[in-house]
Amino acid sequence: MAKRKIIEIDREKCNGCGLCTKACAEGALVLDEHKKAVLVKEIFCDGMGACLDVCPVDALKIIERDSNDYDPKAAFDHVLKTQGSEAAQKVHGVASLHGTGHAPHFGGCPGSMAREIKPHSPSTESKVQGTGPAPSELSQWPIQLHLISPVAPYFKECDLLIAADCTAFTLGSFHQDMLKGRRLVIACPKLDETGEYVEKIAELLKNNIIYSLTVVIMEVPCCSGLFRMVQEAVELSGTRLAIKRVVIGLDGTIRN
Repeated sequence: MAKRKIIEIDREKCNGCGLCTKACAEGALVLDEHKKAVLVKEIFCDGMGACLDVCPVDALKIIERDSNDYDPKAAFDHVLKTQGSEAAQKVHGVASLHGTGHAPHFGGCPGSMAREIKPHSPSTESKVQGTGPAPSELSQWPIQLHLISPVAPYFKECDLLIAADCTAFTLGSFHQDMLKGRRLVIACPKLDETGEYVEKIAELLKNNIIYSLTVVIMEVPCCSGLFRMVQEAVELSGTRLAIKRVVIGLDGTIRN
C-alpha cells in the first residue's frame, strides 16, 4: 500500500443528488442508505476526479493518502456485472485488459520518429479562387503524449498546446483558433494509460523554454482530469507557467 490520489467525500456537504455516481465510469461511487455518496471499494477509484465537476455542493475532492492501487480489471468486472458490457468498455484502463498494453514510447516505431512539418503552401490558383482544403497548422510529429519526446528539438522554445483528443473533432476552427503557432501534445485522460503523464509533461516543461501553455479540454466531466494533470506537472517542474484553460462545448463552441 502506498500514497496515491483518491476521492474524499464530505458527508456533511453531500446532498444525495447522485450525479457523481453517474459521472464515475468505474462504478466507484454509490449512495448509501442515508442517501450519501460512498466509495464502493477503493480499488475502483482511479483518482482522476471525473466526479468533481458534477457535484453541485463541492462535497468531493481528490486527496493523496495510503490506499491500494486502482485495479482496472476489478473495476471492469464490477461495472460489467452491475451496468453491462457497454458501460464496462468505458472503464479507465480497459484497453490494457484486451492485450493492447501501453502505447509504444518515443523511438519504439518509425511512426514515432520526431520530425518537424513544413507548412503547405496553397497554389496560386487556389489562393485567388479561395478553393482547396484549409491548410493544416500542425508543425511537428508525433503529437500523442505517449509518443512524444520531452527533449525533441521543436519543443525548445515554443508556445505549447496540450489538447484532449476530442477537441480537434469538435471545434471546427481548431487549427486556426487553437493550433496555429503552437506545438501540440494530445492525450485522453479517460482512455489512455496515464500513469506517467504528469512526470512526462513536467520533464517537457523543465527541459525547454515554454513561452505559453494552453490546455484545451471538452466540457464533459472526465476531460477535466487532463487539466489537473497539467497543473500537477507545472508544480512538479518547478516552473511558474500560467495555464490558459479553454473548454469546448459539445456543440463546437468555445465556452470560455
